[in-house]
Parts: sequence; C-alpha cells; structure tokens
Amino acid sequence: SARKIKMMLAAKGLTMADLAAQLETSAPNLSKKMKRDNFREQELHRIAELLGAKVEIKFTLEDGTKL
Repeated sequence: SARKIKMMLAAKGLTMADLAAQLETSAPNLSKKMKRDNFREQELHRIAELLGAKVEIKFTLEDGTKL
C-alpha cells in the first residue's frame, strides 16, 4: 500500500506533507504509517479519495478462484 501511495503522490506532484495536511494529521505520523505500511481500510479509502483513486480489495483462493 505505501509504495502505491508514494507512486500516486508522485504522479499528482504532491508530497507526503501535502497528503498529511489533507488527512489532518502530522507529516511524522503519516511517515510512520508509511514505513510500517500500517493503514486501516478506512484510511486507505480516504487516501484514495483524496488522490482521485479507488481501493479494491480482492481475495483469491489458492486454485486461482477469485472471490
């Protein structure tokens, strides 16, 4: 997740500080979350919304069946 968020920020010409401000959190707090790649699903949806994207969560069984 963190890697993809960084890619979207770069594509939008935004910084981590810009995103932190939009999320109403501190840049160090966001940086810690990015380093741990530790986001709740709700946070990912909010980040995606701010960056003009959407979150898709998929489960795939070992036999390749997608749920």
